[in-house]
Amino acid sequence: MNQRKRFISKPVKSNVVLVVLLAGLLLTTCNRHQETAPPRIPEVAVVVVRPQRVVLTTELPGRTSPFRVAEIRPQVSGCILKRLFKEGSNVKAGQILYQIDPAPFQAALDNAKAALARAEANLPAIRLRVERYRKLLPSKAISQQDYDEAVAALKQAQAEIKYWKAQVKTAQINLGYTRVTAPISGRIGKSNVTEGAIVTAYQPTPLATIHQLDPIYVDVPQSTAELLRLRRRLEEGNLHRGGVDRARVKLILEDGTVYPHEGTLQFRDVKVDPTTGSVILRMIFPNPEGVLLPGMFVRAVIKEGVKEDAILVPQQAVMRTPKGAPYVLVVGPNDKVERRMLQLDRAIGDKWLVVTGISAGDRVIVEGLQFVRPGMPVKAAPFNPEKAATGPQTLPQKRQGGGA
Repeated sequence: MNQRKRFISKPVKSNVVLVVLLAGLLLTTCNRHQETAPPRIPEVAVVVVRPQRVVLTTELPGRTSPFRVAEIRPQVSGCILKRLFKEGSNVKAGQILYQIDPAPFQAALDNAKAALARAEANLPAIRLRVERYRKLLPSKAISQQDYDEAVAALKQAQAEIKYWKAQVKTAQINLGYTRVTAPISGRIGKSNVTEGAIVTAYQPTPLATIHQLDPIYVDVPQSTAELLRLRRRLEEGNLHRGGVDRARVKLILEDGTVYPHEGTLQFRDVKVDPTTGSVILRMIFPNPEGVLLPGMFVRAVIKEGVKEDAILVPQQAVMRTPKGAPYVLVVGPNDKVERRMLQLDRAIGDKWLVVTGISAGDRVIVEGLQFVRPGMPVKAAPFNPEKAATGPQTLPQKRQGGGA
């Protein structure tokens, strides 16, 4: 029985060895076939860099301030009889706001008029006396002293008339001041006094304040470094002022909406704030609907100039080194990937404005960045933005956007 088992096991072992040898031979043949097969060349989507005409703008934060401000103060002392406006309403220039008790001022005017009438009544008699004395003086009927005193009395009477005329005018002005009027048109705030309050002329606390809000100012700070950079680019010819529209300014409100009316740049301040190192730019905007109120935070979009040969690349094509330096991958003349370090200016929409690093005609890789590295051969195809927008997102998010 044992001999039979040994006889059967020999053919089985031979078959197993044969199968193992055949499998090893097949595996070796497959490995040789794989080693000799050429590697697959990755495909990438590229955009060809072309110079473009770009209007460059600067977005600066700022705050609104009223076009004119008038603090209402009384010019005479007295008791407030009436308040003749509604708080928070719009008022017109010349509109009566408060009525101060006019009685004492009317009495002062009447007194001045009476004194003037008395002085004017005395003048004819004094003038006649001087004329008589002049005729009697040659005959020595009167002394020279009497004549001189008569002339002096005439001059005094004439001066008294001028004095009382001035007093009448002053009394009329003071009586007019009892009607406190609006010096400008605008929106008036709350009243600081009520009926029955005693006010004094030119008191420190205003009765109310009027703000003229149409038009309205927007004041924004601009750093001196940015101002010098802009001037240098204009002098070097990298930018030019695009005609008469250079002073037009757009406004973005705090909620992100665009203000419907454009404004104009009025002036730059003539001095630099030593604490912030910036100068104030003042713009003026129409405000017919009263949307803008004093003190609102806004962002002004100011046109710097026009760059005729701007180089733009999609933000998704720009990557960064571990130290934050921006770069792109381009397809070189031999269809191999090259790295180009960039100097960026600013973001314009979904693109970066490039200062140096690439030039017109370069093929910048936009899609397929994760599959390639510098020196690799690639197949370049034109980038289709519509397909990229509807298709799956293939690029890491950290490669999109970023600052220069």
